[in-house]
Amino acid sequence: MGTFMAKQQTVERKWYVLDAADVSLGHTAAQAAVLLHGKHKPEFTPHVDGGDFVIIVNAGKARLTGKKLDQKYYRTHSGYVGGLKETKYRVLMQKRPELAMKLAVKGMLPKNKHQDWALGRLKIYSGSEHPHAAQKPLEWKIGGAADV
Repeated sequence: MGTFMAKQQTVERKWYVLDAADVSLGHTAAQAAVLLHGKHKPEFTPHVDGGDFVIIVNAGKARLTGKKLDQKYYRTHSGYVGGLKETKYRVLMQKRPELAMKLAVKGMLPKNKHQDWALGRLKIYSGSEHPHAAQKPLEWKIGGAADV
């Protein structure tokens, strides 16, 4: 009997909804990264992109613990001299909570071509509504399993 190796053509993708309301940003991002990478599946194969689609709702209501709202910065650089732009997470969470969640998930995914593919399957919304009802997504409890 040999070792099972999943193939890209046979991967079955499901849709999951994560509710980030009153849950820390990091816990939500960690669960989303596991689902996007496919590590929750028994047929996980590292070299095959076997992850699922993830919808994160209420990203604007996610918590940041400690003093991160005032001490953590989102930094971008244009490449020119003096081109550094810094934004506190307090401002980022008010104006663009979807970006803060996406950056947290991106940091927890592997740094290879699978990262881009996984981020393409990630859908983030700051409110509680999402337009993916036709896909019949399953509710995934943070730190738990899906309600089947």
